[in-house]
Amino acid sequence: MGPVARLAAVLAVLAVLALRAGDPARAAARDDTFSALTSVARALAPERRLLGLLRSYLRGEEARLRDLTRFYDKVLSLHEDSATPVSNPLLAFTLIKRLQCDWKNVVHSLEASENIQALKDGYEKVEQDLPAFEDLEGAARALMRLQDVYMLNVKGLARGAFQRVTGSAVTDLYSPRRLFSLTGDDCFHIGKVAYDMGDYYHAIPWLEEAVSLFRGSYGEWKTEDEASLEDALDHLAFAYFQAGNVSCALSLSREFLLYSPDNKRMARNVLKYEKLLAEGPNPAVAEAVIQRPNVPHLQTRDTYEGLCQTLGSQPTHYQIPSLYCSYETSSSPYLLLQPIRKEVIHLEPYVVLYHDFVSDAEAQKIRGLAEPWLQRSVVASGEKQLPVEYRISKSAWLKDTVDPMLVTLDHRIAALTGLDVQPPYAEYLQVVNYGIGGHYEPHFDHATSPTSPLYRMKSGNRVATFMIYLSSVEAGGATAFIYGNFSVPVVKNAALFWWNLHRSGEGDGDTLHAGCPVLVGDKWVANKWIHEYGQEFRRPCSSHPED
Repeated sequence: MGPVARLAAVLAVLAVLALRAGDPARAAARDDTFSALTSVARALAPERRLLGLLRSYLRGEEARLRDLTRFYDKVLSLHEDSATPVSNPLLAFTLIKRLQCDWKNVVHSLEASENIQALKDGYEKVEQDLPAFEDLEGAARALMRLQDVYMLNVKGLARGAFQRVTGSAVTDLYSPRRLFSLTGDDCFHIGKVAYDMGDYYHAIPWLEEAVSLFRGSYGEWKTEDEASLEDALDHLAFAYFQAGNVSCALSLSREFLLYSPDNKRMARNVLKYEKLLAEGPNPAVAEAVIQRPNVPHLQTRDTYEGLCQTLGSQPTHYQIPSLYCSYETSSSPYLLLQPIRKEVIHLEPYVVLYHDFVSDAEAQKIRGLAEPWLQRSVVASGEKQLPVEYRISKSAWLKDTVDPMLVTLDHRIAALTGLDVQPPYAEYLQVVNYGIGGHYEPHFDHATSPTSPLYRMKSGNRVATFMIYLSSVEAGGATAFIYGNFSVPVVKNAALFWWNLHRSGEGDGDTLHAGCPVLVGDKWVANKWIHEYGQEFRRPCSSHPED
């Protein structure tokens, strides 16, 4: 249907409406119009009514097109601005939300457009490649994780600022070149993910921010939004009730009824809350203190998060002489020609950082080789491998036959450590890319159960870890050693080495470590896990080779 035909159809519908609005007797007596000028003159009146209806229609369409132009300009500016990388978790969240929710709302709101069918067909063709709702939930949980670990202020996050607020002190953890603020609908979706999990500790501040933003823009229509002020008030009121704050629940429910006075369910809730407050021993109910959920039941959570927020409490090198920097040769001809800078980070456990272990080109090539094979990272659970919430990343395994450069990398690791890094005495190179707020909570690299899948290699437990940082990050992502009480920031192209087992073969409990959540940045690492068999005459007699 062309523009003229579509307009004619609209006018025909409006004409019917206009005639129905007139005098039924006169309409019934009407015959043809062209046979008398007086009939033509009489036709001017319904057309004026049609013009009034069409003016209202066009104003509505203009408002819709202005809103679509606003949405287009907003998204286009993000694609054209190179300073808005998806490594910013706020941008990453809103990208997933746009593709999972906003675009769907935009596409299915264009019912008046001639191009709607082509747009819908095109959308359906790419729909299977778009993030699922589970991705939206995961991105929301990632923002809550960053909020917790780095003590971020929700109001600041909604403005695009990464700020830690402790009392009256405000600390900027990261200053983006451009602030990217969240909308009321964005905040509502984050809050609703927590709400649906019964997590009112996180739901309430995000829903409060959603309510605040919706209040400020009340009456404005945004095509892509799913939620409204009423939705946010409804969820926030019930969240407060579930958290034990009946007074706030009542106040928000009353506000809801100002916008939707005919809602019987909310009216019943108001009566219920009023009754509870009247029956209570103290009508002025104090605000309930909501405890943060500790879903994984981490006993070391406070230490872990404290180390993520800072660089731990390790002494500086000039205070302990045994912590030093040097050029490593390990009596290897390979390293004599090209020594590597070594920094002794810690003694118990013994942790060493090798600077510039790989070049930019090597790091980029490793990432490129792994990217097509990345799958959700898993952890050992008995004899099974399962994806878990406390490890958010994707990983791939690279055999050294994939590229000659990986063989060179193995030779370099063997020269530095003096260990046999060929299968079955070591695993293939594992390459890991962390997601939004990607992390790996405190864990051991070595097996702690005799049924662990690690023993399938028939080469014993993991005696050592060699971890290469293949990228830099702008904030977060440190490697924290919990019982050692220190953390190592991401150092691009450097490699971290430590022993997982004592010489007796027992696991070293001090190697409990974690990958802190990535606050801003695209974190890539490569792990080479070396097993104990085949290393009997290669490992130094002392835990500290320098002793």
